[in-house]
Amino acid sequence: MSASKVSFAKALNTALADAMEASREVVVFGEDVGTLGGVFRITDGLTARFGRERCFDTPLAESGIIGTAVGMAMNGMRPVAEMQFDAFAYPAFEQVASHVAKMHNRTRGRLTMPLVIRIPYGGGVGGVEHHCDSSESYYAHTPGLKVFTPASVRDAYVMLREAVDSPDPVVFFEPKRLYWSTAQVDLDELREQYENGSLPRREGHAVVAREGSDATLISYGPSVPVCLAAAEEAAQDGMSVEVIDLGSVVPYDDETVAASVRKTGRAVVVAEAQGFASVASEIVARTQERCFHSLAAPVLRVTGFDIPYPSPSFEHHHIPSSERILDALDDLQWED
Repeated sequence: MSASKVSFAKALNTALADAMEASREVVVFGEDVGTLGGVFRITDGLTARFGRERCFDTPLAESGIIGTAVGMAMNGMRPVAEMQFDAFAYPAFEQVASHVAKMHNRTRGRLTMPLVIRIPYGGGVGGVEHHCDSSESYYAHTPGLKVFTPASVRDAYVMLREAVDSPDPVVFFEPKRLYWSTAQVDLDELREQYENGSLPRREGHAVVAREGSDATLISYGPSVPVCLAAAEEAAQDGMSVEVIDLGSVVPYDDETVAASVRKTGRAVVVAEAQGFASVASEIVARTQERCFHSLAAPVLRVTGFDIPYPSPSFEHHHIPSSERILDALDDLQWED
């Protein structure tokens, strides 16, 4: 076994293939996921390998896709449904909120919902209207759902495997602009470690992506690499910045976040979605509640603006940048 350069997209593709190999209950379906292999080629080769009964195309009807997944999950299967783009998923939200999220509770635990809803999300790829959005707050606010969004090639594999194996429904957000990012990863070794249970869980566990002592950046999904870049720039000015990669938005890891903020005394939450009534807002509230006596300054946010997602020519103003993050770090009260 040896590490090689692997793309984020390849890690997801391998995770799906390995999950399908491990259990015949796993089926993959959505718009153009079969013969084409998906718009982003995440399902490439799965139909040829596992057949049209296990990886197949559907009509252009998102509500029908999720409704079908609900019926499959109720009858012992583990469906993985793809929403082709983030904003395409809105017609299916009634199914998600009314049935996917509530079935376990409605049946007093007699039925589980072991299904995954894969959603390519976020900007940075020049997508037109309905093709770029950051909708994680809707799902995080809906009790009964887990919400994952990996930021690294390794976590793309591990967290998708965890999502498919979960007895509960998982909304799996895939940052579109990270699909082509690469890292040195040994997928064979990762598969073996996952299947023998030796890998640390990522569900409900944030990780320290970069250690620091002066301030904490808290983020998830597509904003994590931006935070790492900002922390590197800050280090050139003598500021030691810790970066927390949540990965699992729901369930949320209060312990890791609070430990970091209590250590540094200062924090900035970074997310691409608009800031009002957002996941970022909740993180700020929880952090200030738990770390109030350790804070040297209020917890700040760097988020997208409270506007409809802008056109490609303007999205670079909307998406949090290293410059905006560094400005927020400068705005913290550095006087003792």
